[in-house]
This record gives sequence, C-alpha cells and structure tokens, in this order.
Amino acid sequence: MKVRFCEHNKGKSKVVNRLRENFPRLDVKVTGCIKKCGPCHKTPFAAVDGKTVCGIDADDLYKKIVKVLSG
Repeated sequence: MKVRFCEHNKGKSKVVNRLRENFPRLDVKVTGCIKKCGPCHKTPFAAVDGKTVCGIDADDLYKKIVKVLSG
C-alpha cells in the first residue's frame, strides 16, 4: 500500500514518523502536492492507495490509516 501526504498539510510529520516506525515496509512519502486541495487546508489527511483519509487531528488520522491498512 502507498500512503501519501502533502507537505503543506498540518500534523503530517507526527503521523509519518509513527507510520514509518510501526510499519517499516509501508511505502510512505511526503510530496509537494497530492492534488487533494479540498481537505489539505481544513484537516489532517493522507491518500492511502488513492483514497482520501481524513482525521480530526494527527492521532485520529493515524488511527484511521491503521484501520484502512488492517482491511
């Protein structure tokens, strides 16, 4: 699975670090833009295999990403 974060999205660093620590084989990248500008300025989010996953804060986003990864 691929997890992508926009470099401009708030809270991404905490989530990226936790994902890399707990899922070292996961393809996690921070890019300049992932072309999902709607949620980018409103809430922490990531694209997980192209699907937008949003959270209330960084901890909530991490939990939701883990849930998607778990199936």
